[in-house]
Amino acid sequence: MKTTNKMLLISGLMACSQAANAAYEIKLTEEDTLTFGGYIKVDARYVDGNVAYQDFWTGGGRVLDEDASQLKLFANETRFNMKYVHGDVTGFIEMDFHGGGGNQIISNSSHPRLRHAFIKYNDFTIGQTWTTFMNTSALPETVDFAGPLVGEAFARNTMVRYTSGGFEFAIENPESWGVDGIDSSPDADPANDKLPDFVGKYTMKGDWGNVSFAGLVRQLNFADGSDETTFGGSVAGRVKTFGKDDIRFQLHLGQTGRYVGVTAAPDVFNGEAEDTLSYMVAYRHFWQEDLRSSVFYGYIETDESDRERSHVGVNVFKTLTPKLSLGFEVGQYDMQDRDADSVYAQFSAKYDI
Repeated sequence: MKTTNKMLLISGLMACSQAANAAYEIKLTEEDTLTFGGYIKVDARYVDGNVAYQDFWTGGGRVLDEDASQLKLFANETRFNMKYVHGDVTGFIEMDFHGGGGNQIISNSSHPRLRHAFIKYNDFTIGQTWTTFMNTSALPETVDFAGPLVGEAFARNTMVRYTSGGFEFAIENPESWGVDGIDSSPDADPANDKLPDFVGKYTMKGDWGNVSFAGLVRQLNFADGSDETTFGGSVAGRVKTFGKDDIRFQLHLGQTGRYVGVTAAPDVFNGEAEDTLSYMVAYRHFWQEDLRSSVFYGYIETDESDRERSHVGVNVFKTLTPKLSLGFEVGQYDMQDRDADSVYAQFSAKYDI
């Protein structure tokens, strides 16, 4: 390594211990930087009802014969990421620990899980990251991981995406998932997808916030070898209201399948493409500069599988330092189609790296 590079590396490492704002960015050369990020999050979660305990509510759930209660303490949401920038090229990778494993008897070890792994060059993004169908700014701030997933577009895909101003166009990994009448397994997968999913989105931005309009075109495949072209649409955004408050919303219509609701809506059900309506609304209010709350509601209903599910909650967050915050949330997850529901209370401590 050249002397200049060594001096730049030493300077970057010294910044890690001295400057809070640039604590984890290391300048390797004049055009190369390495940045580390993520957070440590520790949760205590209590669930009571006849929907079985989950570390966070998805759009699915196992219905119990009778009500049950469970308390669990865990740190699986903790995540770590690294970004490497070389001129016009950026590489980003992130993992958390929701990958499974982790016995609670002895070690509580949990497998790391790949979240993001992508390359950005000029206007192109190539790799695994949030689907273009999502508006990530429209996700509410919650203690429960990601909040009311039943009403949210939420998926990560491997893709090639082109961005021009407010427009984004992408081809993304296809997957026809669900229950086809020919194969009665709940996880039946025709496994003959041969065309990518096509996603387009336009986002309007301003001092007031943002609103996005997204469209999804897919070729769904069935176990008998047939296929069907399907369409879905989304409107989502975050809009400022009073002071630092904001309202966040999402509305999804059509044959959105696995892109919405996190297992609440299959792509195909009994030989038909699933039609879905889902929405989410959340309001965040700042009581003080270091004290804020969000109230949220998410809902989904499907036509073919006849599912109806919702998630409602309210929380409060207290910022102790610029990097350390505490959160508390109570809420209810309801599977109306199964006549089942559970209430929950969750406390978290989060330290941003």
